Amino acid sequence: MRHAILVLFAAFPLLHGCAPLVVGGAAATGVVVAEDRRTVGTMAEDEGIETKASSRIGDALKTNIHVNVTSYNRTVLLTGEVPTAADKDQAGRIARAVENVRGLYNELDMTQAMGWNSVEGVDYATEMKALAEQFNAAHRSGPTASLGMRKH
Repeated sequence: MRHAILVLFAAFPLLHGCAPLVVGGAAATGVVVAEDRRTVGTMAEDEGIETKASSRIGDALKTNIHVNVTSYNRTVLLTGEVPTAADKDQAGRIARAVENVRGLYNELDMTQAMGWNSVEGVDYATEMKALAEQFNAAHRSGPTASLGMRKH
């Protein structure tokens, strides 16, 4: 017993910096909970739904997808891109099958997922760079210069 007390007192100076972190973390969590109308249990359940649905959709539809899963009060919103209508339907079925899901809004677009390393992403980035250069040149040349914009 005496040895345990000595160890505790010896370790105390090392732990004094942890108190602000613990108290600050608890305060930050309290602010998030105070601003959200859901109970802590519902928030935790929504997080679990998001994690499970995202993981299961990623495992089932491995390539050319970009799916965001958001859950609020056990209602799931799917956003992002999938290549086909079948993939959209499958993602919806997977999310719906996650335990405790009450409703589903499937707002997935049927198009190729566009990342900055894809051909479409590079073309878009190149076009935006060219447009920015034209914009800068127009402002250097005066108000009569025109911009060649393409509508998408």
